[in-house]
Amino acid sequence: MNKSQSDSQKPNNRKDGRLVWNHSTHLPGLIRILELLCQQDGIYTVTPGVIGRVRGHSPKMQLRISVPIRGGYKVIARQGKTVQEVFILTSLVQDELQTAIAIAMKHKST
Repeated sequence: MNKSQSDSQKPNNRKDGRLVWNHSTHLPGLIRILELLCQQDGIYTVTPGVIGRVRGHSPKMQLRISVPIRGGYKVIARQGKTVQEVFILTSLVQDELQTAIAIAMKHKST
């Protein structure tokens, strides 16, 4: 019985997701946003991916949900002419993830 109590309490104690550092370069300010995102309930793993260049210009940092992946979503982060893929493993549905991203971006400066 003691083991089942500790197992049932384990998910409640673990609120923070995990931020995976696969690459040495990231968009400026992206890591802070991803760290805040990892602190939200339902976010398990956040993995920044490939960086690329685009023709269009985005003056402010933008995070847009791109496509569903197994266990989560692929998100596109854009700033200036640079784009970076971010893979988020989560139990949240798309609308909930969009809200979580908005919260993380709102709190990035605090």
